[in-house]
Amino acid sequence: MSKNKIETALAPAAIGPYSQAIQAGNLLFLSGQIPLDPATGEIVAGGIEAQTRQVMANLKAVLEAANLGIDSLVKTTIYLVDLGDFATVNGIYGESFGETPPARATVQVAALPKGSMIEIEGIAVRPSL
Repeated sequence: MSKNKIETALAPAAIGPYSQAIQAGNLLFLSGQIPLDPATGEIVAGGIEAQTRQVMANLKAVLEAANLGIDSLVKTTIYLVDLGDFATVNGIYGESFGETPPARATVQVAALPKGSMIEIEGIAVRPSL
């Protein structure tokens, strides 16, 4: 099985030794996205709502670079610095999905890179031809 690196300038560049995503067979493994503005490399201002929207935009950009849509996600993990933000994050996250959202776990963590309040990673499946 081959693996291919997926990369786009429309999402933040990796800030370490990892790829934005790796395609392996019909699976796409998306690295965690934090709320970096791809143009500036800085965390977006505006609190958890703005940060969640930026994370979702970054995930969508990586998926689009692999010629997939948000509906191809089958599993996500959300990392929050404060589980008190769960309701806000859940509402924004839910706007992206129809009646079959991906399986998901949400966990509270002590800290995230660059002082981010949120990070989301995912696994997507490419439909069979």
